[in-house]
Amino acid sequence: LTVLNAGRRYLKAEDLSGKVFVTSGLGGMSGAQAKAAVIAGCVGIIAEVDEAALLKRHKQGWLMEISNNLDHCIARLREARKNKIALSLGYHGNVVDLWERLVYELDTTGELLVDLGSDQTSCHNPFSGGYYPVQLGFEEGKQLLSSNPGKFRVLVQESLKRHVAAINKLADKGMFFWDYGNAFLLEAQRAGADVAKKGANKTEFRYPSYVQHIMG
Repeated sequence: LTVLNAGRRYLKAEDLSGKVFVTSGLGGMSGAQAKAAVIAGCVGIIAEVDEAALLKRHKQGWLMEISNNLDHCIARLREARKNKIALSLGYHGNVVDLWERLVYELDTTGELLVDLGSDQTSCHNPFSGGYYPVQLGFEEGKQLLSSNPGKFRVLVQESLKRHVAAINKLADKGMFFWDYGNAFLLEAQRAGADVAKKGANKTEFRYPSYVQHIMG
């Protein structure tokens, strides 16, 4: 319902075939995102750093395909988008890399490859394993979290700023991004990322929340 209503509200579209939804998280509740994309008829690319979560969703049948190669992900995205095929593709890697690759495609080809975007990393708990920084691999991140949580925190905040910077570039070209109620925008703001709503008070963000704007 969230994905369908986002399409209705932001794309003015009842039919999401050929539309692309990019997000992250395949763990707990976030694991439903892959199935939601296919039910809605769109192309869903969902990033996940933890291979165990990725494999679990694939085994359950909630995730149609898995890849750890961004070139392959972009090729599959283009193919499914062109042919209007419903697809859920799990990218085994950091979502920041995926967002930055989409910016690169925009910069080099002029093509905006994503229509809808969100995030379901556990940003309500970003410094204890809910969000892994793009600068490190998953296992490296876990080791640093254990050995030097202060350094881990710094890298998470740097990663959040990169995360938002990429989203902002794509949103400026017409992608519609929303907060999934996971404190992503709040933690990004605390990290110093550009998420404030222009001309509004400090508690308002430039992107909507799915609760008020989409489900409501």
